[in-house]
Amino acid sequence: MNPARPLDALSSIKTKLGLLVGVSVVVAVLVAAVGDAAQVPWWTSVPVTVAAALGVTQWLARGMTSPLREMTRAAQKMAGGDYSQRVTASSSDEVGQLAVAFNAMAADLASADQERRRLVATVSHELRTPLAAQRALLENLVDGVVSPNDEALKGALRQSERLGALVADLLDLARLDAGVAPLSITDVRVADLLLAAVSETPMDSRHVLVRCETQPADLAVQADPARLTQLVVNLVDNAIRHSPPGGEVLVSARVNDASTWWLEVRDEGPGIPGEDAERVFDRFGSGGDAAGGTGLGLAIARWVCQLHGGTITALPNDRAATGALLRASLPLRTQPEPLTRPETEAAMPTQMTPSPAPGLRAALGGPHAPDAASDPGTPGAGFGPVPAGGGTDVLDGLWPERALPPQPLAVLGALAVGGWAALTWPERSVGLAVGITLLAAGALMWGVARYRSHPWAVACALIAALLASTTMLRDAGGVVALSVLVGVVVAAVGMTLGRTLISIPASVVSWPLSALRGLPLLGRTISSTSQAPILWPALRTAGLSLVALTLFGGLFASGDAVFGTWAEAVIPDLGWDTIVLRTFVLALISGIVLTGTYLALNPPEVATMSLPRGRHATHAWEWAVPVGLVVAVVAGFLIAQGTAMWGGHDYLRRMTGLTYAEYVHQGFAQLTTATLLTLVVVALTMRVAARTTRGDRILLRALLGALCLLTLAVVASALYRMGLYQEAYGYTVLRLFVDGFELWLGLVVVLLLVTGIRFSGQWLARAILISAAVFTLAFAAMNPDAWVAQRNIERFEAGRSLDTLYLSTLSADATPTLVDRLPTEVTRCMFGLRDFAALRDDALAWNLGRDRAQAALDGADGVGPNADGVDCTRVITDDYRGEGTPLSSVPSDYPV
Repeated sequence: MNPARPLDALSSIKTKLGLLVGVSVVVAVLVAAVGDAAQVPWWTSVPVTVAAALGVTQWLARGMTSPLREMTRAAQKMAGGDYSQRVTASSSDEVGQLAVAFNAMAADLASADQERRRLVATVSHELRTPLAAQRALLENLVDGVVSPNDEALKGALRQSERLGALVADLLDLARLDAGVAPLSITDVRVADLLLAAVSETPMDSRHVLVRCETQPADLAVQADPARLTQLVVNLVDNAIRHSPPGGEVLVSARVNDASTWWLEVRDEGPGIPGEDAERVFDRFGSGGDAAGGTGLGLAIARWVCQLHGGTITALPNDRAATGALLRASLPLRTQPEPLTRPETEAAMPTQMTPSPAPGLRAALGGPHAPDAASDPGTPGAGFGPVPAGGGTDVLDGLWPERALPPQPLAVLGALAVGGWAALTWPERSVGLAVGITLLAAGALMWGVARYRSHPWAVACALIAALLASTTMLRDAGGVVALSVLVGVVVAAVGMTLGRTLISIPASVVSWPLSALRGLPLLGRTISSTSQAPILWPALRTAGLSLVALTLFGGLFASGDAVFGTWAEAVIPDLGWDTIVLRTFVLALISGIVLTGTYLALNPPEVATMSLPRGRHATHAWEWAVPVGLVVAVVAGFLIAQGTAMWGGHDYLRRMTGLTYAEYVHQGFAQLTTATLLTLVVVALTMRVAARTTRGDRILLRALLGALCLLTLAVVASALYRMGLYQEAYGYTVLRLFVDGFELWLGLVVVLLLVTGIRFSGQWLARAILISAAVFTLAFAAMNPDAWVAQRNIERFEAGRSLDTLYLSTLSADATPTLVDRLPTEVTRCMFGLRDFAALRDDALAWNLGRDRAQAALDGADGVGPNADGVDCTRVITDDYRGEGTPLSSVPSDYPV
């Protein structure tokens, strides 16, 4: 069985598809079970499970679909006139049968094309000889060299008759090919037909004798007399041309059995070689050109026999006889039937143009597909670019595959990055190892990127590198995750040169889609490694050695303490769980880097991607009224806000029954949502509003400008509300992030306002992306955990309660601030149960936030793994009020 086509042994495409689905499901279940047993995190096991299932599907389906891809490429080349294409037909299923039929069709088309070329060459030759003779005779007559006597005119007549015979033969074949040669069945007396046919046969100057015999003499058949005459004339003419001067041609007819009769023609010529006995009835297969004929007579004779339901063959002569013997076996009573073209001639075209068959070209390229032969400078004209790895698909228009050579270095680089992650990530905190991995992956992508020298790509690469460096600077998981996520978005947009509001999300989506789009290139790359004969043996040796080392090393390490100690000094952990985890990390990171590398190598054409132009509103009021209502609602909200703040606490309590703290917290989420919806309203209005007249533009600027300005006021109101709420109830990282998000939304509104004024927004999408990246960098740079701890401690020092329970959950980034500013009893309880081992990780897990936290803890007095003498249940609470003087309670309506 061919390893590249593992399902060839199955004879049903349905069975193959069922097995394909079954195996993919089993592989996915097994990989997921192994990951679950090894306690691999879901965010690692799920992508690896999906990739494993897709990989098995791709491997199994390769043999199923490769004949179809080969047929697509072959059909495209055949449409351009290359009929030498064949496909591999190794399976016995429906696709394999289709491949066999395709090869048969290709062979027929190649034969038809060859016959067509021979037809054009022969007809050209046959026409040229009589035309040249006639022209020479006419020139001689005009010049007076030859007098217009009977002999000269007879010569001209012979050349005209030769032309007429050739044209008649071609017309007969054309009618037969087209199926428009019906039979007129009547009773025919064979002896009379033979005599009449022989009398119509043209005789040459060699004085060949034609003799007719009929047994019985009164033999009568039911046939088409005109076609039978044509059959006899062609056979006798062929025999005369191949007979020596003074020779004899015998035409005999006799009954064979109760249903058939034979018509035989024998000459005394050189005869027919045995290897050519079947070819003499092909067009131009009788050597007619050398004998002075057109080479079409015997082909017409075969068609006449087939029209009557008979056959014709070339028989070997007796040893004592010379010449050729042709026998036509015909029915005594011909039944008229519709013409059916024989298999050997079914695909033979009757047209004489050298262009490819229009039916095939139309079927592949559409009714208006251009003729590739007419434009040799356009490869595959009419079909678009053809990927090097296979046929076209739905992504070719938006994401054509460039002619990329195999990329073994890129694949090895991705595996190296994944191997580094597998060795360094497990059992370590996020730090130097993760940062090195991200920067190495980014360097690999940028090194092979198609647009790596473009200023936008360079800027995005630098920003993404800064965002990736937060893994080495901050310990807060939320801050690191946000930075890496934004860095991935920026990197994807930089690799595709995205510049529109649609191309940015399309660029991000194209990263995971590269796992599918890059499969042909990956397949070519893997196939190209076969050219290095030592590579695969070396990889197999390394793999087997690693498996042996793992199995035997694990067994002996667990069975002998001394050997286990030695093994731990060389390999940190030989446990099954960590091996599985590292394997999953290797597959995940290598896959992500490999897909990113393909995206950099062959980015999709999404840089200027935009929504199709919609129909503008016919009347301005169609969009102005809804936008005006939104403006009015936003204005009413702001008036209500001002009334609540200026009316005082009593007015607010009388109208709503809420305190200020409750009031400012009540609608913050709604305000954020309203801000986002406002951006959608502005975008939709810019799309549907007409800007043809000056009045349209003024109205659009006025309404959208008012909406944007009011939205900025809403943003300010939301920020003010959040400020009051945090002052009353304390600060958290999430509340701080929401503040930053609202500020960024306000900046986006300002950008939209500028766009509306200029009616030019080509720069808008990139400006929004860069601003988001800058806000993320600023958020990470301000050290949000430490900032929140600082503000909460300032509230505590001002006489407010302190949520020490929340502060104890902050990351190591806040530890220096907490150790420096909090009372000793709080720090002893807060850090008494802290996992100090996580802060003392090795160099590969180094992180600036944890390093500073460890330094702060090492320099603090009384902070350690115990808190003797302190009631931590009173200290670690959401309402810690300090030790000593009691604190006054926080007013419920604070601040007013």
